[in-house]
Amino acid sequence: MSGLFDQDSLIRRVHRERAVALHGPRALLMQAAHPLAVAGLLAHSSALDDPYARLARTAETMNTIIFGSREAAERVTAHVRSMHRRVQGRLPEAVGPHAAGTPYRADDPELLLWVLFTLVDSALVVYRRYVASLSRAEEAALWDDYRLVGCLFGLRPDEMPATVVELDAYRRRMFEGDELYVTEWARRRARKIVLEPPVPWLARPLRDTVNFVTIALLPDRIREQYGFSALPPTPVRKALVAGGAEYVKRAVVPFLPERVRLVPAARAA
Repeated sequence: MSGLFDQDSLIRRVHRERAVALHGPRALLMQAAHPLAVAGLLAHSSALDDPYARLARTAETMNTIIFGSREAAERVTAHVRSMHRRVQGRLPEAVGPHAAGTPYRADDPELLLWVLFTLVDSALVVYRRYVASLSRAEEAALWDDYRLVGCLFGLRPDEMPATVVELDAYRRRMFEGDELYVTEWARRRARKIVLEPPVPWLARPLRDTVNFVTIALLPDRIREQYGFSALPPTPVRKALVAGGAEYVKRAVVPFLPERVRLVPAARAA
């Protein structure tokens, strides 16, 4: 059975890399920075109470869409759309720019677009840092692939930026505007996302490395709203991550065997 994407698609090239799994925690923290997304998409699930279960489900869904058959992709996204249709309500209290009583629903195109954006933006950031650079044309091709993913989750083409230029404008609007606001509820649970996952003590050095990378790669304004420690100072932290990423990209990733470098779904496809 044929899939939605062929072997040469940018979305397959990006998500076949194990390193890109680092984008998951960043994307979830960004999603939780939108108060209506918290109310409509996260608070009604175990997303921030059991964030790693949420990340695992998201990864499984995305792997099915990207590497699976067209039928499997349509089946899994139909299930997600069905769940979204059942979630709606009103904010019980004012949050940031959103007044008490503001309505929300999980299938709101604006919320779905924000979630889609956090996924593609985080994948771009991590891929460029740890795997390889992308040309503007390749970035455009990747966004075209993600627009198809957006349609599967219920977005119409005219509800998404049509080009990477429009995607850039959307990024600036969200990062520089007042729509994002990290609530105390999200701030408390964020520690579970990046600081307190239940891992064996032998895995804690790896966990701490992932935490460091996740925090460093967040947009500055979102990281500050979460109240993550500024130690080491932001320029030092970014330099450390950039230096380590460059080493991984040039001296590690190119020499890894496929069974280590690529996710199982990509090898199977």
